[in-house]
Amino acid sequence: MTNGVVYCNRCGAQNSALAKFCSNCGTPFTADAASAPATPAGVTPSPQGPAQPPSPPPVQYTPPAVPATYVAPAPAIRYGGFWIRVVAAIIDGILLGIVVFPVLGILGLSIGLAGSQVSMPEIGVHLVRGIVGWVLFMGAGWLYEAGLESSSKQATVGKMALGLKVTDEDGRRISFARASARYFSKILSRMILLIGYIMVGFTQRNQGLHDMIAGTLVTRAM
Repeated sequence: MTNGVVYCNRCGAQNSALAKFCSNCGTPFTADAASAPATPAGVTPSPQGPAQPPSPPPVQYTPPAVPATYVAPAPAIRYGGFWIRVVAAIIDGILLGIVVFPVLGILGLSIGLAGSQVSMPEIGVHLVRGIVGWVLFMGAGWLYEAGLESSSKQATVGKMALGLKVTDEDGRRISFARASARYFSKILSRMILLIGYIMVGFTQRNQGLHDMIAGTLVTRAM
């Protein structure tokens, strides 16, 4: 019963709360039916369950913080200047002289004896001695410099004593062929009144003409 209205349990028709019979189908109303509130036909009350707690908000994924990586600055490169390379060359020259001069003396004496045996003019003997001496110095200097500068030491004894190394323009160890090209390019540096050597003091990376030709650098330990 709702506001003086009762619904028939059989056909669902609306009737007055005081009616004894359904006005539509004639079904008699009992006292329980008249007092109980009726549900309109076609309407099924849905069961009410316990209240559901509200859904939690979606959790947003936060990626873990990546620790900053410290990158050490690249060390500055120092190049061998003019005067330190002069001192290194003097040391190397003394070492070469200690080895070459005794051999040259023996060869000079042998050439003199051989010249006297064949009645060679004195100027011819001096000329042969000069050529042999030049070839001996050049050959010994070539093997000494190219061999050591292309080795794991990357320097002659004089350069090692002063903390110098010979590298290519990318700072890598040079080959024997490149070291040989550097050595023989020094002939050109000497031929132009030593200007090729003097360039070491004025170029950006202290390169002499022979360094530019061979693509080499002379670096200095920090």
